[in-house]
Amino acid sequence: MASVPLHVAVVGGGMAGVVCARTLVQAGHRVTLFEKSHEFGGRMATRRTEFGGFDHGAQYFTVRDARFETALRSNATAVVRPWAVSTVRVLDELGRVLASAPPPTEPHFVASPGMSALVNLWAQPLAHPELHGGLLARTLLDTFVTRVERDALHPEQWQLRAEDAQGGQQVLGGFDRVVLALPHPQIHDLLLGSGLAPDLRQALTSVHVAPCWTLMVAYPQAMQPGLPHLGPQWNAARSTHHRISWLARESSKPGRDPIERWTIQASPAWSAKHLEDDAERVKAKLLKGFAEITGIRATPTHAVAHRWRFAQTQTPLGASHLYDKALGMGACGDWCLGHRVEDAFISGLEMALAIA
Repeated sequence: MASVPLHVAVVGGGMAGVVCARTLVQAGHRVTLFEKSHEFGGRMATRRTEFGGFDHGAQYFTVRDARFETALRSNATAVVRPWAVSTVRVLDELGRVLASAPPPTEPHFVASPGMSALVNLWAQPLAHPELHGGLLARTLLDTFVTRVERDALHPEQWQLRAEDAQGGQQVLGGFDRVVLALPHPQIHDLLLGSGLAPDLRQALTSVHVAPCWTLMVAYPQAMQPGLPHLGPQWNAARSTHHRISWLARESSKPGRDPIERWTIQASPAWSAKHLEDDAERVKAKLLKGFAEITGIRATPTHAVAHRWRFAQTQTPLGASHLYDKALGMGACGDWCLGHRVEDAFISGLEMALAIA
């Protein structure tokens, strides 16, 4: 147990935020977790449709850090599955194989039935503390934090102003520490709008994270008896196509629905150039690129484009987190170390340990 229990506000319910909040609670602190969406996950997201799920954010994860491995083995075996992608193809503009990468030197894993399952599993003690021994935790979903300021009644503490999904306003106070587990531009804007932490804001200016347009397509007609296999024989590929950098057959992942589904991720450069384009225009362009690469020219029954404004870290912070102890404020996220799922885990863990 913590010798001096603190009340910590953690803003952001992705991997880094959930790991940070969970670690603080385990150390005996009280945590209130704020998440603007209706569920946890961040970019470990799963889009559910009538044709099956799409991992339209993080596609898989690897395990290099012993602490991440321990966490997965101790309380995530129910949802973690190896993805047997023996060869990730490397393709040119026309979908021709440039080189076959050797079998991965490290296993590829996914969460089942979708990537969001891992974060949701780890968030359960925070979302339902009454089922986990009455932990000192509270979760507010559909809650967007708009300002951080000194507590009106206790100036040595913090209060947060927030909006709910219906536009209702609320103020929650009594926080000894505040952790912002968000994309770095959102942290910068929140701190700037709150008139806080110029040193933290300055540290964020060195970070660069690229956007990503993602296309999700489904071909239920491919399940009809007598029809040949749709498209290429490989299940995942990186591409030098000017629009597309990654393709994955969702139905090849363990624990997924069998309907033929693909997730296509645009390159960082193309995504940045077309960041503000209409989603339908982006969909048409990515479908054209997908057909050029895979030879699949059938019209998909389902096709939806999703824009991630902050997707792949190009220039990380170079440290696992930011923390101003005197101010009682910190920041964490995968952007601190890179863009891997494990980077987010380590960032959230070490942020919590700095406080605890």
